[in-house]
Amino acid sequence: MSNSGENKPVIPILTGPTGSGKSAAILPLLKKNPALEVISADSRQIYKHLDIGTDKPSPEERARFHYHLIDRVMPGERFTAFDFVREAELLIAEIVARGHTPLICGGTGLYIKALTEGIVEIPEDDFAIRSRLENEALEKGPKYLFERLQKIDPLETEKTHPHNLRRIIRALEIYEITGRSKSDLMAAEKAAGTLYDYDIVCLMPPRNLLYEQINNRVERMMKAGILKEVEDLRDLGLEEKVVAINVIGYKELFDYLNDRISLDGAVNLIKQNTRRFAKRQITWFRSMKGPKIAETREMAENYLSKIGGGEEIKP
Repeated sequence: MSNSGENKPVIPILTGPTGSGKSAAILPLLKKNPALEVISADSRQIYKHLDIGTDKPSPEERARFHYHLIDRVMPGERFTAFDFVREAELLIAEIVARGHTPLICGGTGLYIKALTEGIVEIPEDDFAIRSRLENEALEKGPKYLFERLQKIDPLETEKTHPHNLRRIIRALEIYEITGRSKSDLMAAEKAAGTLYDYDIVCLMPPRNLLYEQINNRVERMMKAGILKEVEDLRDLGLEEKVVAINVIGYKELFDYLNDRISLDGAVNLIKQNTRRFAKRQITWFRSMKGPKIAETREMAENYLSKIGGGEEIKP
């Protein structure tokens, strides 16, 4: 792990769309370097009990290698991008202090952006304020709230569709709680900088290959027993909470169990929804600042090879 010109440790990140092969790409590095520790940047693997459908490392892999931020919260519990940054930075410091190498690996673009560019600590929801704003939207329409936000935070409205009521209300809520606009809070955080520099590798196979890999992975998930996993979640009383967090694969199979769709229809819908999600991820990653693009796992491994070489770690 090298250092930047500002003497900040440079932390490697492997990201990319779902199904691109990130987990497989880091396995040779983990086998080569026992001092390598993985910090998951996957907002789905953060949840307990969602194993097969989120493609978590196998129990054998987790017993053999160092993984962090997997099975962190129960479905329904709050875990924000700010929570991720706070915990990831603490883990990085602990790992470096042990003389080991941290590797961030995951496809949640919001987590990666928040970690590498900084994120403001957004206050907890105030349901009284939110309820009042929602009632105002019902009475006066989204345009009324959007125009109010334009006066308070014009920069935020430039990034927000006038019909994106959820985002409009959240920005107004932040202003009422803190007395500062969301844009002002984010600008202050960005000026403060981040604790580390990051070297980002984005695994981005050609679109046709990615979609084939996604389809194959869904078939593997079915063979691995995701349907039984979904049945177990229902038995635990977690169906409503799992559906609410909108993890692809689970809602579709709950619909099958509730006789709303055939099993073949559910599987095909999982494939379709996963491909659509991957397409949105690709758009996000292409907008990121300067990642190294790797079209194959071998290219990703090559980019990251220095951290897998067993070299002495220098904090």
